[in-house]
Amino acid sequence: MAERPKPPADITPDDFYLKWLPEQAAAAPDQAAKLKGINAVIQIVLTGEGGGEYYMTIEDGKFSTAKGKAASPKLTITQSVPDWRAINAGTLNPQMAFMSGKLKISGDMSLAMKLGSIMGG
Repeated sequence: MAERPKPPADITPDDFYLKWLPEQAAAAPDQAAKLKGINAVIQIVLTGEGGGEYYMTIEDGKFSTAKGKAASPKLTITQSVPDWRAINAGTLNPQMAFMSGKLKISGDMSLAMKLGSIMGG
């Protein structure tokens, strides 16, 4: 199985959510197929310097991202910018970050687990 691509270490949240992530999604139709049947809006809140709010919309296999606050997300993920960078770099395990309180998830936990299994492999 191919390893999940990692973004550049110095990528900004804007570049990650508005450019890099959509490009990766477009380049991986097999991953998009795993999203079929999922309809959800996921709010991402990055705290601290360089942070911001972003949301991802999944509509039956189609994926898009935007900056700002979603009207009614099914899931909200909150983390600091340094922890977000560590997770992206692969030096912080997302499950361990959640268990230690570095990654906060509210909303539909079954959706969080499903997305975690899709994105993790």
